[in-house]
Amino acid sequence: KFMVQEQVVEDCIQDLFLQLWQNRLQINETESVKHYLLKALRHHIMQYHRAKSRYTTEDLDWDASIPEEFDAETLLIHQESLRLLTQNMQTQLDKLPVREREALYLRYYENLSIPEIAEVMQVNRQSVSNFLQKALLKIRKRWLETALILFCI
Repeated sequence: KFMVQEQVVEDCIQDLFLQLWQNRLQINETESVKHYLLKALRHHIMQYHRAKSRYTTEDLDWDASIPEEFDAETLLIHQESLRLLTQNMQTQLDKLPVREREALYLRYYENLSIPEIAEVMQVNRQSVSNFLQKALLKIRKRWLETALILFCI
């Protein structure tokens, strides 16, 4: 059901029994050993999935190799483009109201969850969601307007 390889299930079973042996003094009695073992095995497999998703990297179609026509001029152009994009994004952020900017900072720079942001900002969760949604909508709108103007030019 978990779509894992047989070796992974065997490893999880071994880990489960090792953990049971190590914690044998703390384990309470149960009415159904089978139910307990199946639930514990399910928990171990779910932990495996979480750990695997945390540490695996997605295969990206990015070409990380250095192009053959790589030269100093190309590097300068890329650096300038990146600088302009960064400057544009900073300008967009500066135009946002303080609360929206704060919510974006806490969410995307500090990686806080919405409940954590609500606690820090001393507002309710819905307000945090509203701040984030409005800020992202404004940035997208302004970004598209800028891109459209540049495209027309």
